[in-house]
Amino acid sequence: MATAAKQFHEEEAIGKTYDWQVTRRLLRYLKPYVRLLVPALVLTLVLNMLGILQPVFTKWAIDWHIIPAQQDFSHIEGLQWLALGFLGVKLAQFVFSYCQEVLLNTVGQRVMYDLRSELYQKLQRQEVAYYDRNPVGRIMTRLTSDVDALNELFTSGIIDLLGDLVMIVAIIGMMLWMDWQLTLVALVTVPLLFAATSWFRKGARRGYDMVRTRLARINAFLQEHFSGAQTVQIFNAEKKSLKQFHDINHDYRNANVETIFYYAVFFPLVDLIGAIGVALIIWYGGWRAMSPNPAITIGALVAFIQYSQALFQPIRDISDKYNVLQAAVVASHRIFRTLDMPLAITSPENPRKSGRADGRIEFENVWFAYKEEDWVLKDVSFVVEPGQSVALVGHTGSGKTTITNLLMRFYDVQRGRILLDGVDVREWDLQSLRENFAVVLQDVFLFSGTIESNIRLGQTAITDERIRWAASEVYADRFIQRLREGYETEVKERGAGLSVGQKQLVSFARALAFDPALLILDEATSSIDTETEQLIQRAIERVMRNRTSLVVAHRLSTIQRADRIIVLHHGEIREQGSHQELLAERGLYWRLYKLQYADDSRDDGSADEPLRLMQN
Repeated sequence: MATAAKQFHEEEAIGKTYDWQVTRRLLRYLKPYVRLLVPALVLTLVLNMLGILQPVFTKWAIDWHIIPAQQDFSHIEGLQWLALGFLGVKLAQFVFSYCQEVLLNTVGQRVMYDLRSELYQKLQRQEVAYYDRNPVGRIMTRLTSDVDALNELFTSGIIDLLGDLVMIVAIIGMMLWMDWQLTLVALVTVPLLFAATSWFRKGARRGYDMVRTRLARINAFLQEHFSGAQTVQIFNAEKKSLKQFHDINHDYRNANVETIFYYAVFFPLVDLIGAIGVALIIWYGGWRAMSPNPAITIGALVAFIQYSQALFQPIRDISDKYNVLQAAVVASHRIFRTLDMPLAITSPENPRKSGRADGRIEFENVWFAYKEEDWVLKDVSFVVEPGQSVALVGHTGSGKTTITNLLMRFYDVQRGRILLDGVDVREWDLQSLRENFAVVLQDVFLFSGTIESNIRLGQTAITDERIRWAASEVYADRFIQRLREGYETEVKERGAGLSVGQKQLVSFARALAFDPALLILDEATSSIDTETEQLIQRAIERVMRNRTSLVVAHRLSTIQRADRIIVLHHGEIREQGSHQELLAERGLYWRLYKLQYADDSRDDGSADEPLRLMQN
């Protein structure tokens, strides 16, 4: 892989982390649900206390009934009551475990809901440049895989970890109560266990970091290539795409295999250490139990072996919970990094302007670059009076669409300023500023839902009558009425099932229904046939009347009636004027016009001249 690609993904890696700080922050999400957590914690403690009674029942059964029954069979009579008591404990564990699981999963799902909502709200407010820098697949990983990684932590990790700690303390306490010397022998292996756990912790942490990083890469790749599936197939790029996926998938597999190595070694190693502990108990405890003056009963020895095995289980569980903890810590770092990312474009604390705009636009010596000082606009200045229609023309990359994006404050300028009604757009209330605009783009985006919902976009103030009026104004009602369910026709993802022209007509109806103070048409008629375009042109002229309009177009036929045309070239304004004025100047606009409309019999015969002039 190229160095640039490697650096691109480096930001996904997590360096030094502060688990305790992250844990404290995560615990704050549990605070609203303390009333559910407290009984869940109590039930966990009760369950663990009931769990340590099993060896006690074993000790009682052997010492009080089974061994004495070898001498006097009457001692066996109380054994059934002991068995019933043991079954009663297990039944209580079943009921308490059910209640605990319901409480914990309820809390976990509510916390997940809160986290996803907070993330989605933050991502909605991020500036457009954020989505330029971050693949959609990676962002989706934050809302899905990373949040799900926290689910197990909240539903079982924290509570079970506390329960395991209580279990360890309780078991050691019971062992000390039964025989402190044998307890010391049983605990000889604990340092070995801690050493193994420390090795596992370090390796598993690194492995989980790599797994999460590569999962984000896979999601980003899949989202991009599934969205561009048609392009891949058109250019027969399936083999290349598959090769790229194999490389990414290979890295993801290797990261998982490397992580699995630590588990493959650690858990059998824990079992081996546990077996050593049991062997020591059998050797030393058996010697003490079988000596002429037994210091421990057979029942106590068996119970001790059970306690020793039970002691290693919560220690093993804690190590396994470290798996959950590491997945949660890595995921939470990514989530919190997203939540903590400052918003580059926000409303000022005390906006100077809000409400409906009159529509006067002024660019004052505007310089703008998407990357460092690779200027897209250079010292651009112009004024659009309220109600005027102004067209922006120029070759691809000249800065036409950038001007509209800056006006709606999707980006902020580096130099100069942009005024709307005499107020810098950075001093407007951001929501109010954007409410003044309606935009019709060349690449129309429709959401899953109905045609009506795509026109209304959740604005309940827009009535059904206004929706139908807007659709009729742009002649969208002609094809909508032919659909079986009319305005209630379901629209699939990204408008699948509708033609490009139909999607643009719906977009026009959406713009009209919102009744904006300013209208932006960005190559809005480029995909519509000539007949439909003529109908829409008349509708557009009616809509643009008494409304400030900016029209971005390559097809000069759509802008000839604009009040003023601004010609951009390499981010600079070269010419301004009406269609006739610019033709009379015989400059750049005239050459563009000749390029589009001159026929094969033109006098000069120099078809390449306009192209050369456009490149200079």
